[in-house]
Amino acid sequence: MSTVFVVGSLNIDQTIRVRSLPGPGETVRGSDAVYGPGGKGGNQAVAAARAGAAVAFTGAVGDDAHGHRILEFLSDAGVDCRHTRIVDAVPTGTAVIAVDDEGQNQILVSPGANSSLTTEDMDIPEGREGDILVLQLEIPAPLVRHAARRAKSRGLYVVMNAAPAPHEIENLFDDVDLLIVNEQEISLLAETAGVRATDHRDLVRSLPPVLGPAIVFTAGAEGSFAVVDGDLVHVPAHAVIAEDTTGAGDTFVGYLAASLLADRGDLVAAMELATRASALTVARSGAMESIPHRGEVLQAFDSPSPLPPQGCP
Repeated sequence: MSTVFVVGSLNIDQTIRVRSLPGPGETVRGSDAVYGPGGKGGNQAVAAARAGAAVAFTGAVGDDAHGHRILEFLSDAGVDCRHTRIVDAVPTGTAVIAVDDEGQNQILVSPGANSSLTTEDMDIPEGREGDILVLQLEIPAPLVRHAARRAKSRGLYVVMNAAPAPHEIENLFDDVDLLIVNEQEISLLAETAGVRATDHRDLVRSLPPVLGPAIVFTAGAEGSFAVVDGDLVHVPAHAVIAEDTTGAGDTFVGYLAASLLADRGDLVAAMELATRASALTVARSGAMESIPHRGEVLQAFDSPSPLPPQGCP
């Protein structure tokens, strides 16, 4: 059976609701903290599993209550965690998340056990042609590069979510087939690569010849964009009342990877399904816990046809 392999971070999320996000030097009174499983890698693995894919995860947690809770959640979601290590004397990674009344967030991450990962952990010996590797950047970039290189040598299709946005990109994308980025990330990549454009959507065309991989650009309420067969395709977002945007991008990545595993040639259909799923995530609170199952996603919205973006050739 073809598999989505995910290598990345696991965190316990400490979420505090606030009326508005604090500015520099500002103290804001919030709600009681709520703890839940998260981390970009773990979120994307759960999303791919709930989308219906076979999923295996590589990562690390501390030998503490938070770490064991996260592993139990992953296992219940159907994620194979045989390559996830429990590390002694190191806490599980932590993300402190402030969420305002509009559902927007600010996130501060302490890596904890995620920093214990090594190049030896990055090898996926059972991976083979037809499988997909999903990567993010909440673990050190040299490990991400190593994982991509090893996977590519075995014929895997490599998807990277360049988040958090990297400030150094030398050789980072050499073995990546598809890059998934939001508005902030695509802007920083363009600046780092010395590429100028009048519109973020133009970068979906102009960045791949410079960076290497194809790009899917997620633009929040505007939907997502990609170049397919030479044309810039726009998949509109679904209008929902935003409860919490935490995990929405990770849901998109996981669902997209699962869809591509089933049909590598239909990127637009994968974007449509991922867009539906991420909209449901935005309408819920939490990270892993907010990720919808495939059945919910298929019933939630009427499927739109991809539209040509306004003002783009």
